[in-house]
Amino acid sequence: MVTRSFVTDSGIMPKRFHTLQDLDDIDYPRRLGKPGEPPFTRGIYHDMYRDRTWTMRQYAGFGSAETTNQRFKFLIDSGQTGLSTAFDLPTQLGMDSDNDRSQGEVGRVGVAINTIEDMQLLFEGVPLNQVSTSMTINAPAGILTALYLVAGELQGVSLPNLRGTTQNDILKEFVARNTFIYPPEPSLSLAVDLIEYCSKTIPHWHPISISGYHMREAGATAVQELAFTFSNAIEYVSACVDRKIPPDSFLPMLSFFFVAGSDFFEEIAKFRAARRIWGRLVKERFGAKKRASMMLRFHTQTSGESLTAQQPENNIVRVAFQGLSAILGGTQSLHTNSMDEALSLPTERAARIALRTQQLIAFETGVTKTVDPLGGSYYVEYLTEAIEKATLREIDRIDSMGGALRAIESGYMQNEIQASAYRVQKKVEKEEKVIVGVNRYNDETTEDFKIYRPDVRAVRRQLNRLRSFRKRRSESKSREAVVSLQRGISSGKNSMPYLIDAVRKNATLGEISDVLREIYGEYKQRTSI
Repeated sequence: MVTRSFVTDSGIMPKRFHTLQDLDDIDYPRRLGKPGEPPFTRGIYHDMYRDRTWTMRQYAGFGSAETTNQRFKFLIDSGQTGLSTAFDLPTQLGMDSDNDRSQGEVGRVGVAINTIEDMQLLFEGVPLNQVSTSMTINAPAGILTALYLVAGELQGVSLPNLRGTTQNDILKEFVARNTFIYPPEPSLSLAVDLIEYCSKTIPHWHPISISGYHMREAGATAVQELAFTFSNAIEYVSACVDRKIPPDSFLPMLSFFFVAGSDFFEEIAKFRAARRIWGRLVKERFGAKKRASMMLRFHTQTSGESLTAQQPENNIVRVAFQGLSAILGGTQSLHTNSMDEALSLPTERAARIALRTQQLIAFETGVTKTVDPLGGSYYVEYLTEAIEKATLREIDRIDSMGGALRAIESGYMQNEIQASAYRVQKKVEKEEKVIVGVNRYNDETTEDFKIYRPDVRAVRRQLNRLRSFRKRRSESKSREAVVSLQRGISSGKNSMPYLIDAVRKNATLGEISDVLREIYGEYKQRTSI
């Protein structure tokens, strides 16, 4: 018989039961406060979901712009309240679909976007002044944002009326996802360009979503997720301050992206601790004065890493309690994964069930009737304190290395995540960590399970459209815009006005990215043997 483990995923050891005595050293009025007031432990808004529910933002991206547009409309008709766009790998790496290196990857894990026409097709019939759109894009974040802004312009929507988020978190790419293009320092500068531009021009746009999700999915613990995310955030804010951007002008526009994992109470405590940590960091380190600057706004996605190909219907239950932990933790928006995502891109049926999961939580469970319903729980407060302390210790460790950029360049974050992932895998193999349907209750029966089959014609359509686009545009105008971009960046100016001009003059994603490659070079990550 395997000995049961009562340690949380972050190594916190709960007692057999908790009492008020475990919280003797906590000043409750100061540490918890009221919802909508510092230190924001109980939520960033006074009424939270009593006022309005979180944004239900399901992630979607399928091969062609036309197919993804159909899925967007399906989700909106099903009650989704925000759009979230997945891009294919060539787009994430700043390559057009006809690039030799794009072969076999066009439209595979998201939508291929090369031109302004692609972006217009993606949102055809979707009024951009009425929806909030999130775009999961990092290395070419400025280019995709420029494409979206010009698509809005062509719909007749002015910049102040656009709402949404660009992920634009390039530092975590060097830690976990590896879809970087340029070296870390110029990549950081490009990220700051977008923050600076939005702070002056697009008041309802979040120019960065600083992400712990991907680091957690790669194996980080809940504590590492917070510590590495906030260390990256400190790097971004410091870079903005170095550029003389007033902190209170852009801090309210920053957003974050966390995972909702399977350790139910630890996840709830993590979200509560995160708000407290961020409010303290920006006030003490950067002199934030506005209440809005100290408010941690975050999107949550349930854990894709926890989904199993075995017994995929079990994933519906996993996603439900993970989503519930995000709501009890006070998230501002939520994506619930589909049950079939360990097998393929989601089918419409699976995507609808995932969305209905959020709607069931919102309207049938009663958890929205009061703010922070688990506030005051001896166990939750104990975990909140423990996670905060452990996170701050890890942030101090990264500070002593010279900050996130130096910690990433030295490989520290990457190595810590790999070590954590290894420890968890060993526990799974020893059945100290139970995965239902995988290492326990794994029956031998097999079932027919309908999975999404990509449209093989989508790649041909994409290549034909790109070819036609190039024939119809004015080569002289697009070339002129690309040359202007090169001059502007080489002279140290903010890249965004030049990117927007290049998009207006029909330069493609790959052509624009190639200019930046010429200036900065392509980054090759060091590998250890």
